[in-house]
Amino acid sequence: MNRNVLRSAIENGYIEWQRHSLERMFERGISREDVKEILRKGAIIEDYPDDKPYPSALFLGWINEEPLHVVVAIDLLTGWSFVITAYKPDLEHFESDYKTRRQK
Repeated sequence: MNRNVLRSAIENGYIEWQRHSLERMFERGISREDVKEILRKGAIIEDYPDDKPYPSALFLGWINEEPLHVVVAIDLLTGWSFVITAYKPDLEHFESDYKTRRQK
Protein backbone atom coordinates (compact mmCIF):
# COMPACT_ATOMS: atom_id res chain seq x y z
CA MET A 1 0.00 0.00 0.00
CA ASN A 2 1.42 3.33 -1.03
CA ARG A 3 0.82 5.61 1.98
CA ASN A 4 1.72 8.77 0.05
CA VAL A 5 -0.90 8.12 -2.63
CA LEU A 6 -3.44 7.30 0.08
CA ARG A 7 -2.70 10.47 2.05
CA SER A 8 -3.03 12.51 -1.13
CA ALA A 9 -6.37 10.85 -1.90
CA ILE A 10 -7.67 11.75 1.56
CA GLU A 11 -6.42 15.35 1.37
CA ASN A 12 -7.95 15.85 -2.09
CA GLY A 13 -11.25 14.11 -1.37
CA TYR A 14 -10.54 11.20 -3.72
CA ILE A 15 -12.34 8.71 -1.52
CA GLU A 16 -15.17 6.54 -2.73
CA TRP A 17 -17.26 5.11 0.06
CA GLN A 18 -18.57 1.71 -0.99
CA ARG A 19 -22.24 1.19 -0.11
CA HIS A 20 -21.31 -1.83 2.02
CA SER A 21 -18.85 0.27 4.03
CA LEU A 22 -21.35 3.06 4.65
CA GLU A 23 -24.03 0.59 5.76
CA ARG A 24 -21.63 -1.16 8.15
CA MET A 25 -20.21 2.11 9.47
CA PHE A 26 -23.74 3.36 10.23
CA GLU A 27 -24.63 0.09 11.99
CA ARG A 28 -21.41 0.21 14.02
CA GLY A 29 -21.42 3.90 14.90
CA ILE A 30 -18.24 4.65 12.94
CA SER A 31 -17.93 8.07 11.30
CA ARG A 32 -16.22 9.01 8.05
CA GLU A 33 -13.84 11.20 10.08
CA ASP A 34 -12.91 8.17 12.22
CA VAL A 35 -12.08 6.20 9.08
CA LYS A 36 -10.02 9.02 7.59
CA GLU A 37 -8.11 9.39 10.87
CA ILE A 38 -7.23 5.67 10.83
CA LEU A 39 -6.11 5.89 7.21
CA ARG A 40 -3.94 8.93 7.98
CA LYS A 41 -2.31 7.68 11.18
CA GLY A 42 -3.06 3.98 11.60
CA ALA A 43 -0.77 1.02 11.05
CA ILE A 44 -1.01 -1.31 8.07
CA ILE A 45 -1.38 -4.73 9.65
CA GLU A 46 -2.14 -6.73 6.51
CA ASP A 47 -1.21 -5.81 2.95
CA TYR A 48 -3.02 -7.34 -0.04
CA PRO A 49 -0.98 -6.21 -3.07
CA ASP A 50 -2.59 -8.79 -5.37
CA ASP A 51 -6.22 -7.90 -4.60
CA LYS A 52 -8.37 -7.14 -7.64
CA PRO A 53 -9.27 -4.76 -9.08
CA TYR A 54 -6.91 -2.72 -6.84
CA PRO A 55 -4.36 -3.50 -4.14
CA SER A 56 -5.74 -3.09 -0.64
CA ALA A 57 -4.71 -3.15 2.99
CA LEU A 58 -6.10 -3.60 6.48
CA PHE A 59 -5.36 -0.72 8.86
CA LEU A 60 -5.49 -0.65 12.65
CA GLY A 61 -5.93 2.54 14.59
CA TRP A 62 -7.45 3.79 17.81
CA ILE A 63 -10.40 6.13 18.26
CA ASN A 64 -11.31 7.10 21.85
CA GLU A 65 -9.03 4.29 23.09
CA GLU A 66 -11.02 1.72 21.06
CA PRO A 67 -9.44 -0.33 18.25
CA LEU A 68 -10.76 0.17 14.74
CA HIS A 69 -9.97 -1.74 11.55
CA VAL A 70 -10.40 -0.22 8.09
CA VAL A 71 -9.95 -1.99 4.76
CA VAL A 72 -9.12 0.33 1.87
CA ALA A 73 -8.15 -0.23 -1.78
CA ILE A 74 -6.31 2.26 -3.95
CA ASP A 75 -6.12 2.78 -7.69
CA LEU A 76 -2.52 3.82 -8.21
CA LEU A 77 -3.24 5.11 -11.73
CA THR A 78 -5.99 7.56 -10.77
CA GLY A 79 -5.15 8.15 -7.11
CA TRP A 80 -8.67 7.24 -5.96
CA SER A 81 -9.13 5.26 -2.75
CA PHE A 82 -12.06 2.98 -1.98
CA VAL A 83 -13.16 2.30 1.58
CA ILE A 84 -14.29 -1.33 1.62
CA THR A 85 -15.28 -1.75 5.28
CA ALA A 86 -14.64 -0.53 8.80
CA TYR A 87 -15.25 -2.45 12.01
CA LYS A 88 -14.28 -2.80 15.64
CA PRO A 89 -12.14 -5.95 15.90
CA ASP A 90 -12.98 -8.46 18.63
CA LEU A 91 -10.94 -10.91 20.68
CA GLU A 92 -12.76 -13.86 19.12
CA HIS A 93 -11.00 -13.19 15.80
CA PHE A 94 -7.87 -11.24 16.86
CA GLU A 95 -5.24 -11.50 19.57
CA SER A 96 -5.18 -8.80 22.26
CA ASP A 97 -2.89 -6.64 20.09
CA TYR A 98 -5.73 -6.49 17.52
CA LYS A 99 -3.09 -7.04 14.82
CA THR A 100 -2.75 -10.80 14.85
CA ARG A 101 -5.54 -13.05 13.64
CA ARG A 102 -6.35 -15.96 15.94
CA GLN A 103 -5.69 -19.42 14.60
CA LYS A 104 -8.86 -21.38 13.88
